[in-house]
Amino acid sequence: MSISLTESAARQIKKQLEKRGKGIGLKLGVKKSGCSGYAYTLDYSDAVESGDEVFEEFGVTVIVTKNDLPFIDGIELDYRKEGVNEAFQFNNPNATGSCGCGESFSVN
Repeated sequence: MSISLTESAARQIKKQLEKRGKGIGLKLGVKKSGCSGYAYTLDYSDAVESGDEVFEEFGVTVIVTKNDLPFIDGIELDYRKEGVNEAFQFNNPNATGSCGCGESFSVN
């Protein structure tokens, strides 16, 4: 089981945590949503809870609930700036499809 970050994503997570002033890392997960089935969720995490898996890369902690891990195992989280747009990008090898707007994905 693995979750990886690009250096760009790690820098952005650090920046956001510093701006927030607290937190131990980023909580990455999924929820049922959208036209394809699942959407990614990102939130700050202030503690590791029972049932969480912890991944660290580039000095950043990413926490994933064990129930969500099968949907995102092997994912690479990137952060890209393209023109005036900037956002996290999810490179998920488990996704078998996505909706046209890019808000949700499906897995088999």
